[in-house]
Amino acid sequence: MGLYFQIALRYLISRKREKFVSLMTLVSVLGVAIGVMTLIVVLGVMSGFDRDLKEKILGLNYDIVVERDIGLSDKDSIFEQVKSIKEVEAISPFVNGQALLATPERFIGVHIRGIDLDKEKKINNIASYIKVGPQNLGKGQIIIGTELLKQMDLEVGQKIELFSPVTNKRYPFNIAGEFKSGYYDYDLNLVFTSIEDAQELMFMQDFFSGLGLKVKNIYDVFSLKAKLENILGPSYRLRTITDLNRNFFAALKLEKITMFIILTLIVLVAAFNIISTLTVMVTDKTKDIGILKSIGISSGGIHSIFMLVGLLIGSFGITLGMGLGLSLCTLLAKYQFIKLPQDIYYIQYLPVYLRLQDCIVIVGAAFLICVLFTIYPARKASRLEPVEALRYE
Repeated sequence: MGLYFQIALRYLISRKREKFVSLMTLVSVLGVAIGVMTLIVVLGVMSGFDRDLKEKILGLNYDIVVERDIGLSDKDSIFEQVKSIKEVEAISPFVNGQALLATPERFIGVHIRGIDLDKEKKINNIASYIKVGPQNLGKGQIIIGTELLKQMDLEVGQKIELFSPVTNKRYPFNIAGEFKSGYYDYDLNLVFTSIEDAQELMFMQDFFSGLGLKVKNIYDVFSLKAKLENILGPSYRLRTITDLNRNFFAALKLEKITMFIILTLIVLVAAFNIISTLTVMVTDKTKDIGILKSIGISSGGIHSIFMLVGLLIGSFGITLGMGLGLSLCTLLAKYQFIKLPQDIYYIQYLPVYLRLQDCIVIVGAAFLICVLFTIYPARKASRLEPVEALRYE
């Protein structure tokens, strides 16, 4: 194999009279490199957006939600049962509902979440999202998202009213705080009140809509859900963060897979260059193939030599593409020189997050394509007969 590798390497470095073959080889290497680089950068950026959006969604949600059709009460044993489970780090009851937020000039539908702010801080990232606000929510206080404040032309400290469709009454509130999660739907549609105010709005008295759980290890969320279902029984409904956002996470995954497939076509185009290069090389090296066979190198050996040539072209291209892609991703992450309009994306710079498994898949797919596209010209070279190869020499 050492001899075959030396011959393959020599064929790659063509002499002056074979400049055309050298140019085609360079084009093939650069084609594979550009394809791999593009895949790495695009998937890195998509993974960055993916992670950023997931963090924003997780930041205002719970790992697991426990609900019951008739609601939950402090008198229920469920609170003590859940607290006693070792996988559960913290719990927080909440009240959900819909209402109309009204000002003298306009009104808008909002989603109300009644919470205990002290308990919520142990469950999610709400504390880091609140730009201005109290330590805890008191009677008649409300925290509103930045986008909702802009749309309704409101400011912290102003008075508003919430109209409840359940009680058919208006309730006065003071805007005590402002939050910004960076996720448009939450910042526009979600408002926070105290649990007592939400219970009054939804006419739930001493009941809660559900119980939010934080799991010590996020990877235990599905096993914990199954465990809780066995403990609590069928009257309780349990949903994980994935269940609550199933369509969103599925769309993100589908987008990433689709983009990977589309961008792999760049590598496929580059692989066609490898076929062209090797085919021209086989024609150019016809005499050499005849001589090699006449001195005893088998058809399998000739096949191995040209397979090695194709794999060297692919390997050089993949290595160069990996280096360029990783370097560009590092520069994007460190210096953040590509700015985004915050009124559209709600993040200031292009997010980049490279995962090891993504890099392995990219390299594996590119290498497999190069191998497949090398087989035909290598087989063609191995089938040349010495007499035919040397007939016109």
